[in-house]
Amino acid sequence: RGPAGLGMAVAAFERRVLRNAAEHHYLRVRLELPDGGARPNAAQFKQLVVTALRELHGEVGAALPVDVLTYEEKTLSAILRVISSGLVKLWSALTLLGFYQNRRCAFRVLQFCLFFLSPNQTSPFLLALSGNSRELVLD
Repeated sequence: RGPAGLGMAVAAFERRVLRNAAEHHYLRVRLELPDGGARPNAAQFKQLVVTALRELHGEVGAALPVDVLTYEEKTLSAILRVISSGLVKLWSALTLLGFYQNRRCAFRVLQFCLFFLSPNQTSPFLLALSGNSRELVLD
């Protein structure tokens, strides 16, 4: 019975929380170095990510499994893969990093993606992370 005995049925709501079943999350990031200078190579870029994690989250953060799947030195862009439980740690560490070799810098997260894949599956979403249609040059 409804309120004040009006005979209306009361709607029953049930809250369901689903945990993310994705094993990994993927971030497309760009390192911005406003004053130019030396650009990091792939190994230095990976070390910068680990340094950011260590500075904010200590040795536990530095031990977080983060993979640099692609890195383009020309644009300082990369696709990073991190285990789902480490996404917030990685994102916050990159956001708060402010210096590279004593020069100002900033990480920008350009895209974020998650999907349910086993290691031998492929996904069109991962391909979408690899390029930016706004930067596409047609002949």
